[in-house]
Amino acid sequence: MRVLICGGGVIGASIAYFLSCRGVGALVAESTGVACAASGKSGGFLALDWCDGSPLQALARRSFALHASLPAKIGGDWGYRPLTAYGGRAGAAGRARRAGNADVNWLSDEVRIERRLGSTETTAQVHPADFCAALMRAAQAQGAELRLGRVGSVISRGGAARGIEVDGELIEGDAVVIAMGPWSMLASRWLSLPAVFGLKGHSLVFETPSAPAAALFLEYREADGSLQTPEVFPRPDGTTYVCAISSETPVPLDPRNVTPDPGGIERLQAMCGRLSPMLRDGRILARQACYRPVTMDGLPLIGRLPGLKGGYVATGHSVWGILNAPATGEVLAELILDGAARAVDLAPFDPARLAPA
Repeated sequence: MRVLICGGGVIGASIAYFLSCRGVGALVAESTGVACAASGKSGGFLALDWCDGSPLQALARRSFALHASLPAKIGGDWGYRPLTAYGGRAGAAGRARRAGNADVNWLSDEVRIERRLGSTETTAQVHPADFCAALMRAAQAQGAELRLGRVGSVISRGGAARGIEVDGELIEGDAVVIAMGPWSMLASRWLSLPAVFGLKGHSLVFETPSAPAAALFLEYREADGSLQTPEVFPRPDGTTYVCAISSETPVPLDPRNVTPDPGGIERLQAMCGRLSPMLRDGRILARQACYRPVTMDGLPLIGRLPGLKGGYVATGHSVWGILNAPATGEVLAELILDGAARAVDLAPFDPARLAPA
């Protein structure tokens, strides 16, 4: 059997990896590069129980466990580590930082830490681009292929998926998976697919050699009174990732053309300068933006495509793409090869629940 996966982000790489673990040939078609979009520009935060009480609960818990087990199975270092997560306020609402906690003593006096949100038992992190690359390398070591090129169409015969066209070349297969994040909507030209949108976010990566293993989720009041929710993730490679400032600007056709909104990075940099002297004085390594894929009801699309035998989709994971990628790869491999998912019930994510775009 040969499975063709459209999209080289963390979801596509995870599916390829878990298929390769079952001895199945997988080909990943990617137009720009592995982890070129949100999979390489996200925070990489993982949480065991933050999705509890929602349809994502079982998927998130299974995926959190898989993240913890993968470093022992896959060679390489993608910065996986448990950490503590805190919540608080900054800007005009700050001025009273909690003292005596080494995890947060690098913050300015404008930041007030109010509560612990997660412990080393329930929260962790990865470097998302490195994680995605490691999954792809592991899949390739077990027989998967990576084909750089733009998917032009999905080929069907007799109501069944039979291949994809990549840069004018027909590649035949027995199943096709659409996993292109917000660019999955391009496939609606050929397939019956519910709408997938892109929510844009901005981020900075700083050089910060001394940052501790503590994630921060803050409310920040800007000078004009607008409320932002910056997230701060120090990483074990001596960098710190900070994201905030979302927008709904149109998704460009090519991921290479994603750029920050005018003034967005400057606002974020000013915010970081008030959060911490370490960020204020740290060298900026990356100024970037990405689009997170979202659906009409906020839940991912994971499952069979209605009306196309051998057609599948896995996208729309919003802010939890890195967290939920391993379990998505595992259960989609089960669905394709065994006819049903065993590790997680996919009913809440059935694409048939939403009308096609």
